[in-house]
Amino acid sequence: MNKFFLSLLLLFSVYTQAQTADSPITWESSMQKISETEYDVIFTARLFKAWHLYSQYNPEDASQALEIVIPEGKTGYILVGKATESETQKEYSEIWEKEEIFFAESAIITQRIKIVDSTIPSITLDIYGQVCKQACIQVSASFSFPLDGKKLIKEVILLNEKSKKLTKKLELDLKNTAFLQTETNTAADSGSSLFNIFLLGFVGGLLALLTPCVFPMIPLTVSFFTKGAQSRRKGIFNAILYGFFIVLIYMLLSIPFHLIDGLDPSILNMISTNIWLNIFFFVILVFFSLSFFGFYEITLPSSWGTKMDAASDIGGFIGIFFMALTLAIVSFSCTGPILGSLLAGSLGTAGDPAFQLSAGMTGFGLALALPFALFALFPNLLNTLPKSGGWLNTTKVVLGFLELAFAFKFLSNSDLVGHWDLLKREIFIGLWIVIFTGLALYLFGKIKFPHDSPLKKRSFLRISFGIFVVAFVVYLIPGTFKTPTWNLNALSGFPPPQFYSIYERATDCPLGLNCYKDFDEGVQAASEANKPILLDFTGWACVNCRKMEENVWSDPSIYALLKNNYVLISLYVDDHEKALPEAAQFDFLKANGTIKKIRTYGDKWSTFQSVNFKNASQPYYILMNASLDILNTPQQYSDITTYKNWLEKGIENFKNNN
Repeated sequence: MNKFFLSLLLLFSVYTQAQTADSPITWESSMQKISETEYDVIFTARLFKAWHLYSQYNPEDASQALEIVIPEGKTGYILVGKATESETQKEYSEIWEKEEIFFAESAIITQRIKIVDSTIPSITLDIYGQVCKQACIQVSASFSFPLDGKKLIKEVILLNEKSKKLTKKLELDLKNTAFLQTETNTAADSGSSLFNIFLLGFVGGLLALLTPCVFPMIPLTVSFFTKGAQSRRKGIFNAILYGFFIVLIYMLLSIPFHLIDGLDPSILNMISTNIWLNIFFFVILVFFSLSFFGFYEITLPSSWGTKMDAASDIGGFIGIFFMALTLAIVSFSCTGPILGSLLAGSLGTAGDPAFQLSAGMTGFGLALALPFALFALFPNLLNTLPKSGGWLNTTKVVLGFLELAFAFKFLSNSDLVGHWDLLKREIFIGLWIVIFTGLALYLFGKIKFPHDSPLKKRSFLRISFGIFVVAFVVYLIPGTFKTPTWNLNALSGFPPPQFYSIYERATDCPLGLNCYKDFDEGVQAASEANKPILLDFTGWACVNCRKMEENVWSDPSIYALLKNNYVLISLYVDDHEKALPEAAQFDFLKANGTIKKIRTYGDKWSTFQSVNFKNASQPYYILMNASLDILNTPQQYSDITTYKNWLEKGIENFKNNN
């Protein structure tokens, strides 16, 4: 085949490919300040499998070389030398009869520019090149950067050539964000060390221990090891094995991210707030509670038991593994958002994100496992008590009441996310009143369960605990009133929010505040009122969001700041059942070239958060003005003093920027 014929075939292929295929290359860009007059503009290209992008050093009379230019008419800045490039490859071309230089899979190109006119507000660079597989496509892109902040993009419309559908990039034009750039650089530096990522995961695991979804699993752990430990030595071994399996399970959760490219950081949030998964957790906990009451025993089929008798050690391993797996699954409602932040942070840093995520997940699992493994050592002491005594059955029944109460938290999550309006706040609290009244009656001997022995004498501990439960019921009762005598701050995060009520409320926003649930509407309102914005990434099933609202936002000084000085925009990232208007639905083009369908408000706001702030946990708070100037560093779960100082600093910065 002669060179002329190959050239004609190539031109025909170029035309056909350009008309029928999606672009096989996606671009990301950033700018880093080097000095008062010099900046490095960094272009990151990601190529679809088997596609090549040709280097700027490609030989003449070969495939089109990469070129970075200043658009015609743009002045005030110049290019400083040629761009630096990441690793390239070489291959002989039969068409051009030359050795060509190209990038495979990805490319990082850094172009230094110098500002010669300090009055210009921004710079623009155009990049041209050619990508080839079996055919070639001419590619071009234009990037603008304001000189006072991040890249200038807000919902850029992109045309998908194959489907002719519009896609969007949900990126904000965030200005004056030196602290964000610093955080990004710091994350990149720490990302080079897997040990640092491991430590961050370990801290996340310690935080997860403080969540209400993890603490309720401790009674299950106690019950399991009380039944399973036959000697102190065996109990210690089981406890260590239990902790090992917890670490192993969380480490294994990162394996899919080594195999699948481009997973969405918000996927863990979507899993933890999934309606049917939460209903499944509800059913499981109710199933456990009825077993604790003595209505039936949870046992393996007898045929399984016979086989396990022949290999009891293996059977023990399996039981302990599934106990650890139960902890990971049932606690996921609270740990999911924390793990989502680990994922978002890994995807947003330098280095291999999959290995960084594995390091972070291992640290997370270790922090979660250590207290459980240590605590699991104590049931061996309980095993010295008579096996047939009434104390053990009483403990099981009490655990049954607690499991039943915790089960309704998962049903409440489904109700909130699904907008079913069934389990309102007062109904939830009423159910708890019934459950804990039943527990009090049981402790005082007024009701019995199948395996209870005759109660001849009530111990001091039993009576004291019964009085405590009665006091707790009294504490709950005002929560069913339209105007409660006191707030149930001790239970923040468990019941539905106060505005999710059977009584008519002035607003469906936290604490009766005025809020906007659409970003653009909130920004417009802030512009008209000349007030700063509190951007609140929250969730219907977010435990820590409710704790912040009911324990921190309710403080009179903070409440006054929120009501009088800020425009509140609350974006519910787990609102996956409420569909966007059809005209507002779109396909989101991710950095790796894949498409995420944005069909619900939860889809939009969770993607909005992870794209702009490289974070997928809630609550997550941003202070900004209507021009999208960031006014302070982001804030998450906090105490009253820290949060108040943070809000006041935001107001001060807002006034200084006006």
